[in-house]
Amino acid sequence: MKKIWGYLPLVFLPAFAHAQSALDVNVNFGSAWDSASGRGIDNINSNNALGDCLPGAGDPFCQATPKLSGFFLGFGGDIMFRQHLGVGAEVNFQPVHQDYGPLKSRQTFIDVNGIYEPLITKRAIVQLQGGIGSASTGFIFSQSGCVGTAVCSTSNSPVGSSTHFQIHLGAGLQIALTDHFFVRPQFDLHYVPNLTDQYGSTLVPAATIAVGYHFGER
Repeated sequence: MKKIWGYLPLVFLPAFAHAQSALDVNVNFGSAWDSASGRGIDNINSNNALGDCLPGAGDPFCQATPKLSGFFLGFGGDIMFRQHLGVGAEVNFQPVHQDYGPLKSRQTFIDVNGIYEPLITKRAIVQLQGGIGSASTGFIFSQSGCVGTAVCSTSNSPVGSSTHFQIHLGAGLQIALTDHFFVRPQFDLHYVPNLTDQYGSTLVPAATIAVGYHFGER
């Protein structure tokens, strides 16, 4: 993630030099969804601890992996270097790990987009996005233990992560609340080849509401 964000100034600065009056920044709230893969992971009580397994096949230690859901938090920004055209970037992630069999997981989507605004009025803007980026699933193993009854603690150990290329499409309606503050309900679709290694489909729909601040004038 740090490596990708390190290149974002190269995306924004050239456009900003020509369009200092068209910068938006925002924070996003929403969710993303994918089905479960139908596979499982053996818990630590198994001789095949943290190995692949098939739920319902008679393995008492096999824990099914879940579907993707839950709350996502995001941050983004865009620069319109012409009246209808611009560029933007965003990151959306699960701030809290979700259970993933005996593990816990966190899903992150990062994308850099071209932006087209076909309809612009004083109070509303239709915004279409298309771009590429990455989709990363990070895993940790969480274990709790106590010393007597007085002291209990939980330790989280990183297990690894899986990162895939993604194609992103988005459509939103940006509504002005004031001259500078806006909200933007948005629907997104992430196409992530090989995400079936973790979930049930390569297509991940998402819905968010962005709350943002606009610098300058349209």
